[in-house]
Amino acid sequence: MDYSVLICDDDEDILSVLEIYLRQDGYQVIRARNGLEAVEAVAGETVHLILLDVMMPEMDGIQAAVKIREISNAPILFLSAKSEDTDRVLGLNMGGDDYITKPYNPVELLARVRAALRRYARLGRLAEPSADADAEQGVYRTGDLVLDDPQKRVTLDGEDVGLTALEYNILKLLMTNMERVFTSTQIYEAVWDEPAFHVSKTVSVHIRHIREKIEINPKEPRYLKVIYGLGYKVVRLS
Repeated sequence: MDYSVLICDDDEDILSVLEIYLRQDGYQVIRARNGLEAVEAVAGETVHLILLDVMMPEMDGIQAAVKIREISNAPILFLSAKSEDTDRVLGLNMGGDDYITKPYNPVELLARVRAALRRYARLGRLAEPSADADAEQGVYRTGDLVLDDPQKRVTLDGEDVGLTALEYNILKLLMTNMERVFTSTQIYEAVWDEPAFHVSKTVSVHIRHIREKIEINPKEPRYLKVIYGLGYKVVRLS
């Protein structure tokens, strides 16, 4: 499959370098020079992954990510000169799938693009199905929470839950293994498909984001539980 990558940066030199590397790796490239153009591109064209600078005029990358998440679950990789944990967490909270600090190694950047697209294409084929009739059809249920893998759809009490590709993959891993506790490292290596180094904060951010979408009261979760000191699990409810 020919993947289309949107690159968004207000620096023309950076756009040119990114385009060269991405085209050499076989990707189609769409350019945008600010967040507004990025949102318009996602709305008007087929985009499989977005490389999004944080600091830009007219609409910054964080604002653009929020808008993009209303219309697309394509992976968003933030590019930023800011390396503080608070900036990284903010980016992930606003719908980002990865956060790459400038200056970056182009080889590493391409590796992260490939990994993100691989996750996006697989959409979480991570575990053996549970042994029940619904699961044989790729549908997993607990209480009013339903994950329909053939349709790549999650519903709560019949209403669609908008998850990013990473959030979907994490939830699928847990729902196809209900009651099993996964550590942050196990979740990261299964979902991100790469070795885990200092990942607990990255995983916890995504877990919190999932909870905000599937729990009535995220502070008292019904479905996605934390087993303190061990990890996370989805509870099997009738």
